[in-house]
Amino acid sequence: MKLLILQTKFSKNDEYPPSEDTFFIANNIENERGNYALDVGSGSGYLTKLLSDNFSFVVGTDVNCNVLQHQTSYKTNNLICCNGSDALKIKFDFIVCNLPYLATNEIIDVATDGGSEGFEIPKKIFDSIINNLAESGKFIFVTSSLSNYQKLIDYVERLGLKTRIMAKKKLFFEELILVETTW
Repeated sequence: MKLLILQTKFSKNDEYPPSEDTFFIANNIENERGNYALDVGSGSGYLTKLLSDNFSFVVGTDVNCNVLQHQTSYKTNNLICCNGSDALKIKFDFIVCNLPYLATNEIIDVATDGGSEGFEIPKKIFDSIINNLAESGKFIFVTSSLSNYQKLIDYVERLGLKTRIMAKKKLFFEELILVETTW
């Protein structure tokens, strides 16, 4: 088994402000409701907070512990520092992930850098999440035309999930793609 070790420095004041991709996801999931929801890569906490309005129990995870400790604008409970959802043994009705999807040669910023073809880090996240998706659950993730998003979709389908592109948003230099997956 090959382990990926991230050599990233985090400062005490790390906070990921919500950006265009976060708002794009939010606009498409604001009406989701249920019992258990998971926000993987919660960053600013914006999506975690949004989900907490519509779900009974919400967990946010992020690989950057400093970000979780210093969330100020969208502070929520049940924040866990871990890779993907590795630390969780709960089945979730709804999982959302604002992936680090940018194609990069090395991982410098864990919030955005997805590794080779924008696939390496998302694959690890998918491998983690698959164990936490309830039988009737839904998993939503965002990716970009700047990455090999078809490779991501193909991989999720090899995991046994059905996929559909639920929305696209054209930006100046890329197109955001929101993918819905179900069993």
